[in-house]
Amino acid sequence: QVQLVESGGGLVQAGDSLRLSCAASGRTFREYSVGWFRQAPGKEREFVATINWGSGVTRYGDSVKGRFTISRDNAKNTVFLQMNSLKPEDTAVYYCAASRKWLSPTTAAMFDSWGQGTQVTVSS
Repeated sequence: QVQLVESGGGLVQAGDSLRLSCAASGRTFREYSVGWFRQAPGKEREFVATINWGSGVTRYGDSVKGRFTISRDNAKNTVFLQMNSLKPEDTAVYYCAASRKWLSPTTAAMFDSWGQGTQVTVSS
């Protein structure tokens, strides 16, 4: 497994942008697919985006398509989530997660390792 640490969260206004980072330990990080999830108070954890370890193919949740972009830098063991045109409904704790088994995982059960999360708050 890998250890994951998220950063980059904060308080922004609607329409602003924010970039989250997920730093991973472990020399085999390039062999993991990485995803982002979010969870708002009282709601279930929601899939945001994933990027596979091989071709770099990405997938997004419907609520963030066209606004969020996931990318990775294997040399730096880091995955990014660029969030543009933020909305108040994007407010949540954002978690990154890694999966060695699945190529393009999109459900929480497919991931083996999780970070502690970073809070994103979007004011109206």
